[in-house]
Amino acid sequence: MCGIVGYVGQHEASEVLLSGLSKLEYRGYDSAGIAVLDRASASLQVRRSVGKLRNLQSRLQSEPVNGQIGIGHTRWATHGRPSEANAHPHTVGSVTVVHNGIIENHLELKATLMKKGVEFHSETDTEVFSHLIAERLDTSDPDGLLNACQSALTVIEGSYAFVVISADFPDQIFAARQGSPMVVGIGEDETFIASDVSALLSYTREVIFLEEGDRVLVKSDEIQLLDDHGAFVERPVKRINWSPAQAEKGGYKHFMLKEIFEQPRAIIDTCAGRLLLASGEVSLSEVQLDAERLAHINRIYICACGTAWHAGLVAKRDLEKKLRIPVEVDLASEFRYRDPVVDENTLMIVVSQSGETADTYAALLEAKRRGAYTMSICNVMESSIARACDDVIYTHAGPEISVASTKAFSTQVVALKLLAIHLGRLLNRVSSEQAQAEVEAIAQLPRLLEEILKSRDQVREVAKGIMNTRHCLYLGRGEQHSIALEGALKLKEISYIHAEGYAAGEMKHGPIALIDEEMPVIVICPKDSHYEKTLSNLQEVRARGGRVIALASASDTEIIDQSDEQLWIPDAPESLLALLSTLPLQLLAYDVADLKGTDVDQPRNLAKSVTVE
Repeated sequence: MCGIVGYVGQHEASEVLLSGLSKLEYRGYDSAGIAVLDRASASLQVRRSVGKLRNLQSRLQSEPVNGQIGIGHTRWATHGRPSEANAHPHTVGSVTVVHNGIIENHLELKATLMKKGVEFHSETDTEVFSHLIAERLDTSDPDGLLNACQSALTVIEGSYAFVVISADFPDQIFAARQGSPMVVGIGEDETFIASDVSALLSYTREVIFLEEGDRVLVKSDEIQLLDDHGAFVERPVKRINWSPAQAEKGGYKHFMLKEIFEQPRAIIDTCAGRLLLASGEVSLSEVQLDAERLAHINRIYICACGTAWHAGLVAKRDLEKKLRIPVEVDLASEFRYRDPVVDENTLMIVVSQSGETADTYAALLEAKRRGAYTMSICNVMESSIARACDDVIYTHAGPEISVASTKAFSTQVVALKLLAIHLGRLLNRVSSEQAQAEVEAIAQLPRLLEEILKSRDQVREVAKGIMNTRHCLYLGRGEQHSIALEGALKLKEISYIHAEGYAAGEMKHGPIALIDEEMPVIVICPKDSHYEKTLSNLQEVRARGGRVIALASASDTEIIDQSDEQLWIPDAPESLLALLSTLPLQLLAYDVADLKGTDVDQPRNLAKSVTVE
């Protein structure tokens, strides 16, 4: 949530800032603004607007700004309602600030400042930091901006990514991160700052990922990095291989649709170099957890939020079956608050597309504190979670822009499947024959997903029939229960239709009371080991006048007479059915939302990466 872009160089800063902010729209926001400083005249101009970035662009057309240094921000409200006054940047005197995160002690600091006669013009916690810097700024000191910001940070509590400029120091940008991501981009006689690497790809591939507590003072041709103790440090320069085109729509109407169709390629990339068809093995060279340490693991936690939590639910059954070790799947937002049983014999697996999810990161740190071996499934390289873990498995899905996660989910499930095979082989609880069969099955996935994508028109016809409903129920058993939860989440978050996922066997324990001819019931019943039981639940819905949409295997001719409409997946090994079932439900949610005309890629009130608790 929230997006930050900073620039110092030779080009017009406003163009770079707007371009970068447009790449960060997917993160979710309710207002936007930029501040641009002209180095020659030391004049600072700020433009802010409520709503989408196009509103800010319109304002800049009528009220242009000029300068070669600037900062920009898209805000997702945490303190103070969405308004122009609460939009960033915030300026106090010569100091202008943008901020992601939360200043937890801002009320105490604000009260102290007000006793000194300071007047506030917004409801935000960020304005506090602007005042703290302004009162400490010594304009006669060449290091005045750096020293003032460093001093102000000593009284701040909370999570943050701050970027600061000052008209008194017209060639400098200060930035700091604590619990919120920040990256520095290196160009030729120009330097960039952003909260996400996707904002920089049009200008540079050479980046430095700031570590926890880092501060940086940048000029067009100089970067000074300091750690949280104020000591100068060096951080490695990384080269990003994502192309700018990967973050563009590429002819699709929405990013979500593009990313749904990218899933076969994303799974190929996730498996590349890891799926060894010739030997029937999985190679995870990045995983350092060895057989000796693994033999002492007696409990596994998977911790995540939202869609990633659903991926963990799918993986739970697979890991328990292969390893014969108990697996718990926890919501990261609850994990720390229940005094979890974690010690050095615990394996903690955290799952996060961005690697910056605040609750998941906090759960990870708690597990580390208690001595657990930690591992992460992440998409974004060098993210906070990835760096904090003992081991990290990158999904290599490429940038996922739409708020509603699709290819991240499928690649997370695949990565966890690879991990289960790998660990099972280490423990000698998965035979070479079993591994061979699993590896050969996973290799089929891209082709089978391509087959489902060809049924796009048929899914849209089903969507037309449910687009005006107010409620929807999803039912499934086993791994398909997890997919029912994920399917319901997709529908509710982008179409705003109330949808719930239930274990099909639980229908008689409450949800059956909701069934009538007005509410669609999507029953996920491919030909798996639960098929007969799920079919029985489907028939119970039909007996009560319910309208059934069955998600079924292609060879299932019986289901046509048992349901009103069907969504089809290819016949496949049972280990693949959960992933195959996911795709039609993603398409269904997309088509319903598109037909209703909602903002598919940026649904209301949601953010792509939840970086505050």
